[in-house]
Amino acid sequence: MAACLADLTIAGLEALLKSWGINPAHATPVLREVYRRGGELPAAGRSLPRGLLERLRREFPRPAATLAERRVAADGTVKLLLRLADGAAAECVLMPDYRRDRAAGCLSSQVGCALGCDFCATGRSGFERDLTAGEMVEQYLALRREASALGRRLQTIVFMGMGEPLLNLDAVLAAIRRLTEPALDVLGCRQIMVSTAGVVPGIDALFDSGLPVKLAVSLHAPDDEQRARLLPLAKRYPIADILAAAGRFQARNRRTVTIQYCLLKGVNDSPAHARRLAKLLRGRRMYVNLLRYSPTGPGSSGEAYEPCDDAAQGRFLAELAAHGVVAHARRQRGADIEAACGQLRRRAGSPG
Repeated sequence: MAACLADLTIAGLEALLKSWGINPAHATPVLREVYRRGGELPAAGRSLPRGLLERLRREFPRPAATLAERRVAADGTVKLLLRLADGAAAECVLMPDYRRDRAAGCLSSQVGCALGCDFCATGRSGFERDLTAGEMVEQYLALRREASALGRRLQTIVFMGMGEPLLNLDAVLAAIRRLTEPALDVLGCRQIMVSTAGVVPGIDALFDSGLPVKLAVSLHAPDDEQRARLLPLAKRYPIADILAAAGRFQARNRRTVTIQYCLLKGVNDSPAHARRLAKLLRGRRMYVNLLRYSPTGPGSSGEAYEPCDDAAQGRFLAELAAHGVVAHARRQRGADIEAACGQLRRRAGSPG
């Protein structure tokens, strides 16, 4: 049996209602209202059988996650630390859009991370476990409540928080299917992006799922040797194989793949690096998203990285443009509360 409402699909709730002797047709309106209200059952439902809502409250008294800490950045970014039923914790982030009525959400797929990227804080304490689909849906619901309180609509989400989504793909796909169920009117697949550090079989499996979501690939270096120093996963999957898989995904999905590239001062931010990156992407029509590094302290290598300055970022962008690569420098969000890319750590009562 499902542990919480966020674990339920329409079919799952239909089966449950049928076992209670209740018309399963009530499943869709109940779940639609739960999602609309950010995970909460309504106080009453005129068209629902008497006692149904009360029984659901008895059967599912707790959500998959409860709020342990809420932090708000100077730019309005909100970071939530959610405590899970087994005591583990995960973080998710709400980022207000430049449009006053919209916001974007960043969801975690794992507790911790096993990849050990040298400039990322998430993997410092290792990998604890995968998140369930219900726990990921619960993050969405928590962020939806936050957005609603701000007068905004949670318009897009990205699986780019703690963990590597493609190493927990079955649960990620289950969460996406729940969030994109047409009868619930929550999100469309085009409003969802899945980010990966380059798990090649997972990229192909993501397309094979039949869910036309968007894909982002974290590259961060234009050659395998340097990339392996920053991302240990690079020793398993060379850049050529990653870009080939991303190309297959793009060709079949007909959605431009985003290449994530975090600029690290004196490491990967020179015009020469930009030229090598442009050469890799020649003819691929992929979009480059340049990230400003948010300091996380020394990595496992002992190196403490620094963000590049505006001038270096400008030169990098100009070099890419000169070689026909479409690129954009993404605005850094939430760094003062350690909510920016690579800063999530699942810590309560501390700066992160």
